[in-house]
Parts: sequence; C-alpha cells; structure tokens
Amino acid sequence: LISSNLGQSLLHFVQNSSNLSLKKNTFICPFSVIIVASSDEDFAHDNVWCGFSSRDFHDMEFILEHHFNKILVAQYNSTTERWTGYTAWGVLSAEKWNEDPDEIPRRRSDMDLLCKPYAIEPNVTLRLEGPSSDSSLVCSVHFFYPKHIRVTWLRNGEEVTSDVTSTDVLANGLWSYQIQSYLKYTPTTGERITCMVEHISQTEPRLYYWDPSLPKSEKNKIVIGACGLLLGVVCVAAGLIYRKKSTGEEPQDS
Repeated sequence: LISSNLGQSLLHFVQNSSNLSLKKNTFICPFSVIIVASSDEDFAHDNVWCGFSSRDFHDMEFILEHHFNKILVAQYNSTTERWTGYTAWGVLSAEKWNEDPDEIPRRRSDMDLLCKPYAIEPNVTLRLEGPSSDSSLVCSVHFFYPKHIRVTWLRNGEEVTSDVTSTDVLANGLWSYQIQSYLKYTPTTGERITCMVEHISQTEPRLYYWDPSLPKSEKNKIVIGACGLLLGVVCVAAGLIYRKKSTGEEPQDS
C-alpha cells in the first residue's frame, strides 16, 4: 500500500506546493509518509519539506504537513516553530500541540533526522591523459554529496588560473555527483602539482599531489619485460654451453 500510493501522494504534494511560503532560491527535498487509517476508504499521510539555500545548511527550514483524504489539516513550520490548523480538527490539534512543551524538541529532532543530509566525502583520483607533447592532468572527483564543491589546481603551492578547464557538476544518480578538472601539463624538474578539493564533508581542504613517476601498471610492465629479457639471455647462454659440451669443446673463460 505504501509503494502504490507514494507516487500519487508526491504528485498531489507538488501540485499543492503553492501553500508553502519557503524562502527564495531554496532547494527543496520532499518526502511522503503514508499512514493507513481505520477505514478502507480513508487514508492519512504526512508530507515533509526540507528547504535550504546556503551551502552549509544553516538556514534549513522544515515543514511538516498532516493530510487526510488529500485535505491539508495542519502544518508545522520550523521557522516559527508553531503549528497552523486548516480545518476544525486541525485548529484544535494545532492549539494542543503548540501548548505541548515537548513538541518543539520533538520536531527539531525530526528536522535533524529527515532534513540535514549526511554529506558524502568525494573520491578523488589523479591521472595523466593524452600524448606527451599535449598532455593534461585530470583530477576526477566522484561520489560526493551535496552538489556544491570547489576544485582548484596548485603549482608549488600557488593557485593556477590559466590552462585549466572543468566539466559541470554532473549527477551520478542516488544523490551523488561528479566533476573533472583538467590542467595542461608539461613536466618540469622540481615542480609540484596539486589538486585541491573543498567540500562540506571535509573539515579542511584536501590536497592530492601528482606523482610524476610512472604508474604502478607501467612499472610492472617494465619489470616483466626486464625479467623476460634476462630469462632469454640465460637460455641462450645455457644453450651455447650445452652445444660446446656436446661437441667436445670447453667453454673458454671470458
């Protein structure tokens, strides 16, 4: 029953959003909770709105609505910390809840649980892309939430403002985002390149240093190639020794 009615309730919720008086430029997260009433023909549901416009969520606004048979009965607003009734029963209930000393702490707890998102720290990787004559460093930042993020490049501790391009912040799905930043790169002795990521999930900017040495995969290829070459030399030497012994010739000391 919850699954079958959730989409319809959210649609009704959005269609009646004009009843809300949220701040301008506010991001809204709607929730709908279905509560089955005693009658097969009646049902009640609660709608929750979480709105904020700042990057640190200090202006978070929480609105809780009680509906019965698609009629708004009462509404709680965290800005005023009071209930407002819209029907006869809603007015009586709002007066009762507004006089309850435990109601405000209860709703503040609801806001913390439902509205204040758990920020997800980004996953960051650095890689070199393109031919050596026209290569770029790529700082890939994935799976972070909320959306706002700042990615900058540093060269020897100083911010780089030229030869830098970035993609838009794109949605990964499941409420996470990604962005990639590119820096045109020419290897220079003694130079230190850093990708700096600033996000609300972190208490301070995170620094990711580019290691100009070969990637591990390339190092492995070189090691494997060297081992193969050494094995080939050993096999050739062993073959020569065996041949000389079989023909009665003694190998000469080098």
